[in-house]
Parts: sequence; C-alpha cells; structure tokens
Amino acid sequence: MRLPTIRVAVLGAALLAVVGAGVYALTPVATAAPGAPGTRPDFCGHDNRNTPFAQYLCAQAGDLLDVRIGDVHPTQPSLGYDEVYYKLGRYTLGKDAINKKFDDWCETDGRIAAASVQAGARLDDPASFTCELPVGGETADSVAAMKTVVIGPGGEPFLTDGHHTLTSFYETPDGGANLHVRLRVQANLSTLTRQDFWAQMQASKWVYLRQPDGAAITVNKLPTSVGLANFTNDRYRSLLYFGRDIGYAQNGLPFQEFYWGSWVRDAEPVDLTAWNQNDLASYLATVKTLTQTMTALPGDSMIDSGFTASQLGVLAAWNDGKAANKGEFDKLAKPYSDAKPGKLAYTLEFKKLHNLA
Repeated sequence: MRLPTIRVAVLGAALLAVVGAGVYALTPVATAAPGAPGTRPDFCGHDNRNTPFAQYLCAQAGDLLDVRIGDVHPTQPSLGYDEVYYKLGRYTLGKDAINKKFDDWCETDGRIAAASVQAGARLDDPASFTCELPVGGETADSVAAMKTVVIGPGGEPFLTDGHHTLTSFYETPDGGANLHVRLRVQANLSTLTRQDFWAQMQASKWVYLRQPDGAAITVNKLPTSVGLANFTNDRYRSLLYFGRDIGYAQNGLPFQEFYWGSWVRDAEPVDLTAWNQNDLASYLATVKTLTQTMTALPGDSMIDSGFTASQLGVLAAWNDGKAANKGEFDKLAKPYSDAKPGKLAYTLEFKKLHNLA
C-alpha cells in the first residue's frame, strides 16, 4: 500500500525539513517564487501569503502535517476534563517503565510508540527519545491511529480528532503551545469562503456545536486553541471515555463519545444522582451501570444526531464478553496502589494532588 506523502512547504526563502524525532526546522534554500516574471506569486492557488498559517496552505488530504499545537483550532466547545486529568496523572504520577507521554506522542506522530527514552527526556526535546518507526517508515495502521486536521481558509488548521490528547500535551510541563507533532490531513478546504467552509464542515460532521447542557452554539463561539482553560467541562464525555471497550469501541467517527453523552443526558437511561466523580467506587459503579445499559440496546436503536447504537460502536456484549474481573473493566478498576493503576485511579490521584476534586 502506498503511504501518504509527507509534504514540506516553501515559506519565504526557507524549507521545512524533517529532523530529529519529527519536528521540523527551517533550512535556507535557494528557490524562485512560482509564476511567470512580473506576476504575483501563486501559493497552491492562493495569491496572498500574508497569513500566520501560510505554512499549512499546501497540505493535501492524506499528508502527515507537522503542526505547532498552539496553532490548531478546536472544532468542539468542551472536553471531558477527567480524561485530560487521567493523561496528566499518567504523565506525572505514572508507574510505567517508559512514561506514557512518549508513547502518546509517538502514536500521535504516526510512529506507534516510544522505543527508547534518555534519562531526563522531554517532549519538547525530540532528540531525547525515539519512536518505534522512523519518519518515513509509517505504516497504514500507524497512520490510521493519528489525530486529524482540516485546513481552512487562510491555512488555519482545524482539529477534528485529538482535542484531549493535544490539550494534555499543552498542559504537561514539558509540552506547551510551541510543542510540535504531526497530524493527518483529512481535507484542504482553504480555497472556500469562511461561510462555505463551515457549511462543509457541518455537512461532513467535522464540527460539534453543542455545549454540555445541550445548548447549541455558533462557530464563532468555538475555542481558538487547545488547553483546558479554553473548554467547558463535559462530565458525560468523561464518563463515556472510561467506558471504552467496555460498552462501545472507537470506530473513527469524530465526536463519537459526544453523541453517546448526549443520549445519557437527554434520554436519561441511567440515574446519575449518586455519581461521585471524586470517588473510585462510585465512578466505577456508574461506568458499569451505564455500559451494561448500552450493550443491552438493540443495534438499530437511535442514539443521537441520526446515529444508531451500532454506528456508534456499541459492543455485542458487556466488557466484550469477559467477566468483571477480566478485560477492560478489570483494568479500569485497579486502584492507584496497584502496580498498574487503572485510568480512574490516575484521574482521582491527579485531582486530589492538585485540589481539583
């Protein structure tokens, strides 16, 4: 299978070249402006390069595009904060031989997981760690696992998957807005007017315009950057995250958990009045009740926005047919004292230590 081309873009008199573990550096090159003498230079069909996002204008669908994470614009108004707290807990309190943040960065970059990590390695120092695959050695499976972006008017990169991951990179001490990682380009819509761009984004379901309470928002109310402070907290989205591979499986549908979350909020299939997001037993019991309710649904049950339970990845059997002391549910239930704590344990430990409970 032919892999997507990793493109580089001419920007002024510099070429963006791949170095180290995938971060791009500016290397001077001699290059003539495209177009006939005396004409305005063309830049992938654009006359005007006076945009802060010019380096993204030429990206094509399937490209693996290096981005500064502070440049990407969200396409949803909220996050499940507890998912981010889990990631930050795993990054800062983790018991892994290799810190999970390096695995997450390598996976996001299309290179599976971390292979080696030097003492004192940092995400913002890509020379301090390596990934399982080199740049240029990506596989179809490794590319499929990457987060995605759509290029909008003026070259603005709009994130369509990966808001929690990039926010976790943004918030971690060795991350921040200037951290770079590659994203897979879904489409380049940069030649559209802004009105037509958003119409296409909505038609493709590449934007989610509802607040946690279900209220609709307009596109001008979307956050302008990743980072926890830019999003509202959606507790339903948090709950669904911990139900992955217990009640449903991810299937690549953008905003999949938000559709399930809307069902939890609007249809009220389970009673959440006793759910305590700061108590492991309560959180775990709520995940169990919800996911058991999900897997009891007929596959053709309408859930939200025209999607059925099957289209939203519902599993045929709770916990993928395994007993409660096996599989994903058993992993989720492990306390922080365990050698391999579960996701909920990391979430709660991080919240406790940072007074977020």
